[in-house]
Amino acid sequence: MTSIRQNKVSELIKRELSHYFQQNSRTVCQGAMVSVTVLRISKDLSLAKAYLSIFGVGADKNEVFKNINEHKPAIRMHLAQQMKNQMRKVPELAFYLDDSLDYSENINELLS
Repeated sequence: MTSIRQNKVSELIKRELSHYFQQNSRTVCQGAMVSVTVLRISKDLSLAKAYLSIFGVGADKNEVFKNINEHKPAIRMHLAQQMKNQMRKVPELAFYLDDSLDYSENINELLS
C-alpha cells in the first residue's frame, strides 16, 4: 500500500524523468524515444525504481539502456536541480526495462 506522499513524489520524479529524456534524446537516448511507464518509490523515499519503455527504429534497446545507466549520476543531478524546492534529498535511481508491451504483442500473435 503506497502512501499519498509516495504517490506525489513518484509522479513528480516520473514527470521530471520524462522531461529529461525528451530534452536529451539525442545524447542520452541515442535518438530513441524513452518513456517512463511506472515509477515505484520505497517507503523511506530513498530508492526509486523506474521502468522504461524504449522505442526506436535504428537504436538497439540494450545499447540505449546501457547508455542511460551510464548517465545515471547526471540524471540524478538534473533531478536534484529541478526538484530542489520540493525535496530535500533525491532518491537513488534504479532503471529497469519494461517489456510488457513486447509480452502483450507476443500473446496477441499467439492467439491470432
